[in-house]
Amino acid sequence: RLTRTPSLTKNGRVDSEDRRSRHCPYLDTINRLVGQGCRGLKSHAYIHSVQFSHHVFLNLHTLKFYCLPDNYEIIDSSLEDITYVLKPTFTKQQIANLDKQAKLSRAYDGTTYLPGIVGLNNIKANDYANAVLQALSNVPPLRNYFLEEDNYKNIKRPPGDIMFLLVQRFGELMRKLWNPRNFKAHVSPHEMLQAVVLCSKKTFQITKQGDGVDFLSWFLNALHSALGGTKKKKKTIVTDVFQGSMRIFTKKLPHPDLPAEEKEQLLHNDEYQETMVESTFMYLTLDLPTAPLYKDEKEQLIIPQVPLFNILAKFNGITEKEYKTYKENFLKRFQLTKLPPYLIFCIKRFTKNNFFVEKNPTIVNFPITNVDLREYLSEEVQAVHKNTTYDLIANIVHDGKPSEGSYRIHVLHHGTGKWYELQDLQVTDILPQMITLSEAYIQIWKRRDNDETNQQGA
Repeated sequence: RLTRTPSLTKNGRVDSEDRRSRHCPYLDTINRLVGQGCRGLKSHAYIHSVQFSHHVFLNLHTLKFYCLPDNYEIIDSSLEDITYVLKPTFTKQQIANLDKQAKLSRAYDGTTYLPGIVGLNNIKANDYANAVLQALSNVPPLRNYFLEEDNYKNIKRPPGDIMFLLVQRFGELMRKLWNPRNFKAHVSPHEMLQAVVLCSKKTFQITKQGDGVDFLSWFLNALHSALGGTKKKKKTIVTDVFQGSMRIFTKKLPHPDLPAEEKEQLLHNDEYQETMVESTFMYLTLDLPTAPLYKDEKEQLIIPQVPLFNILAKFNGITEKEYKTYKENFLKRFQLTKLPPYLIFCIKRFTKNNFFVEKNPTIVNFPITNVDLREYLSEEVQAVHKNTTYDLIANIVHDGKPSEGSYRIHVLHHGTGKWYELQDLQVTDILPQMITLSEAYIQIWKRRDNDETNQQGA
């Protein structure tokens, strides 16, 4: 930043009061929907101010206003709406009331919107990230933590560590998405996505379609780590909200080509006995049955359907599933031991082989509310776990082919009890029964605690 040339008094000293406080005659000319930057004599902003008679400029780092080409700072309360949009702040009381409000906000461009139900720009091919970020922004405890910068601004990171940038940018995005005084009814995720590209070392990009589940998994783990969390001991808001635990039972299988007698003998060896480990999870992967290619009498492909409870049976502690590695085969079964406040399901739609990625279009039939997971817990865990019923709050959908498809999301607005569909900038309301007809890919479910009643609109 180049320093400005101050005005001088008769004795040659800087008249700082005159420079800072004099009334700027150009305040009424501000268009709050556009902007330019940097103010030295040879800067783009300085030249622009002379050529186009645009005089009021804002330093995006200090949030100070300057009048160019005169180069003095402007202090005027009428400009506070602009600085608030760039750096919205929330009091504890405002945060506590967010999910009780159904009031529409009016943006400066005249459009109305519900704070939190806000479109995100698709810069080129970042709809996979947009959908995940919009889903996470509607998880109240996670959102509330990031709305208040004091919660994380003093976390110490190693010198040269860039990962904390993710935390800062996610906090900024949350505050913009929930800002009741936005200039427009949508928000740009550009700074957030730049941090994602940098911190993921270009694994996730703006210009190339990514996978929503891969991004969600990386993002939650990266946030947890950047907040100072560890794999076992140190928890963060991310693990408090999403982390559950399960028992994994594993049994090695003899090679299928061996004679039956040899297989029988091997099964008595120690290495073929079932072992059990306790493991944590941030989300549960639900496997779809292989889609049969039936055709009806009109030669149209039938899209198969499966109830949610069928694919949840993977976690009942009884159902066994075979897993193959390059050399060995295993039987595994899973049993849940702790249910988190917010449970994420990832429905495994894509299978990758050496040549291409295949997508399973099976529709999962699920109720929007009242999904009870008690039967997936062991008896001793059931006695401790009082609340096991969940309601859906976010549903990410993948449409189209694996490599060329697009993402959209259904989210519940807690204040109104209504559902909305968001696809990048487009925001529309949707009936709950329409949500179940989509190719759901990622879902977030909220546990009902302390005998909460369901607040969702029918």
